[in-house]
Amino acid sequence: MAEPIYIDVYIGLGSNLEQPVEQIRAAIAALKQIPDSRYLADSGLYLSKPMLLQGAAQDDQPDYYNAVALLQTRLEPLAMLDHLQAIENSQGRVRQSRWAARTIDLDMLMFGQRQMNEARLQLPHPGIAEREFVLYPLQHLVEKLHHPDLPVPGHGMLSELIKSCPENELKYVGDIE
Repeated sequence: MAEPIYIDVYIGLGSNLEQPVEQIRAAIAALKQIPDSRYLADSGLYLSKPMLLQGAAQDDQPDYYNAVALLQTRLEPLAMLDHLQAIENSQGRVRQSRWAARTIDLDMLMFGQRQMNEARLQLPHPGIAEREFVLYPLQHLVEKLHHPDLPVPGHGMLSELIKSCPENELKYVGDIE
């Protein structure tokens, strides 16, 4: 029987509570420990405004620190999701409303070129094509790895998605480590 191959998995990280930069560093350290997986690189840190709930003011919660990490894994998508949720839980993630402030948020953005739509997991991530705090760090990571571009399943090429996504107030703030 053939050895399972490694699949590229892009993980979005976000935090705006309880020392967010340290939360992201702790999550990166935990990502490096996921079995049957290897950590390749990250985008570095970005600072973004929180997504707005209907009728909410942007200053109702602190700005977010965001990043995108690339892992290669032999795990199946739902097994990877279980590991990501265990990391969130270990870092005190409380699931309140959809866009509430949080200690850590780990989103599986893409799992190779796989597309799936299940109750627990949609691939690619449903908001991937519109969110500057995902697209710009993802582009930075792709460039850092010297890849010419990245196909986003069901959406086209990353370079094209970037063209129609304003940066808003997104700022690169430096390396994670």
